[in-house]
Amino acid sequence: MPVPTMSPDVARRIALGAQGFADPRPTGRVDARHYRRVLGRVGIIQLDSVNVVARTHYLPFLARLGAYDAAKLDRWAHQGHELFEYWGHAASLLPVEVQPLLRWRMEGMRPWERVESMLREHPGFIDEVLDEITEHGPLRVGDLNDPGSRAGNWWGWGKGKIALEWLFATGRITAIRDANFHRLYDLPSRALPADVLAAPTPEPDDAKRELLLRSARYHGIGTARDLADYYRIGFRSAQPLLEELADEGELARVQVRGWKEIASRHPEAPVPRAVDAVALLSPFDSLVWCRDRIERVFGFHYRIEIYVPRPKRQYGYYVLPMLMDGHLAGRVDLKADRKAGVLRVPAAWVEPGVDRDRAARAMAGELRTMAEFLGLGGIDVAGNGDLADVLARAL
Repeated sequence: MPVPTMSPDVARRIALGAQGFADPRPTGRVDARHYRRVLGRVGIIQLDSVNVVARTHYLPFLARLGAYDAAKLDRWAHQGHELFEYWGHAASLLPVEVQPLLRWRMEGMRPWERVESMLREHPGFIDEVLDEITEHGPLRVGDLNDPGSRAGNWWGWGKGKIALEWLFATGRITAIRDANFHRLYDLPSRALPADVLAAPTPEPDDAKRELLLRSARYHGIGTARDLADYYRIGFRSAQPLLEELADEGELARVQVRGWKEIASRHPEAPVPRAVDAVALLSPFDSLVWCRDRIERVFGFHYRIEIYVPRPKRQYGYYVLPMLMDGHLAGRVDLKADRKAGVLRVPAAWVEPGVDRDRAARAMAGELRTMAEFLGLGGIDVAGNGDLADVLARAL
């Protein structure tokens, strides 16, 4: 049977609709119903410690819902029993019903170098940490009897942190976040619903098939590499499973003009007539995770430049793409200056061919929403970037 052909514009609208950008923002109070709707569209919320603007897990909700009460989201995400934290797409919040589908990953974990060193140098220590969690949890790293000493910044973990992260990776403990975004480690039996823990463990290939189907639903349309990347399933493992799903009619093969590879489309993916949403996207938003994909779908070249030396940065330290009229139409470098009560805009840029005045008005509206959400009273635009002057006037 010949593979049907689709235009890039239709594929782009399918992708945006699948990620929730064809849904209108709420006009009234935002509550758990809306958080669930967003989670139903994206499936995974990535976590990250970077707090230049806000913790990144807040921003996908802001992009899709507008300003809301972050404290209410925290209570729903961290104190309820609907989500759990694990390695989904990097560190992530996921629906609890996905936990059985990730047990193959937990069971297949292999000790990394620091864990192997600990097993040699401190035999029995990891079990001692598990006993502490069992008796006294939930606990932070610093609550342990012997947390060890850090060996530096970032990944310079002490032995207590190494033990906790190994227990977490293998599923023997889980984690919730406190008000300061610190992990509190506890037993799954105390933190996860009993019916989830009692659910049977699928065979690894069965679990991966279901995860790939979920990935297709959240993408709407994507190549095999796109779909595999969403849950970080190895491409060699994912490709034959995706072929099976297509052969069985669970996914539809389609050729998007200009795409080198055949794509898979979820059969329930709608095709919005238009996507009118305007939104600023976190660098860790699921729409822009796969940089090759956003270049293919949107013609938008994007890289995070946090770790790039300042003289070599092209756009800025913490740059958010802007969605407008169904395209990634611009980008803005942001920093929340909480001490001064100002949202700072070191640079703003517009994509070639996009109307600068329209882009500036759209960006100004989203910056006001961002400032409101963050509780900042002002917005200060510096002069860097080809949209900065027009944006300053629009504000």
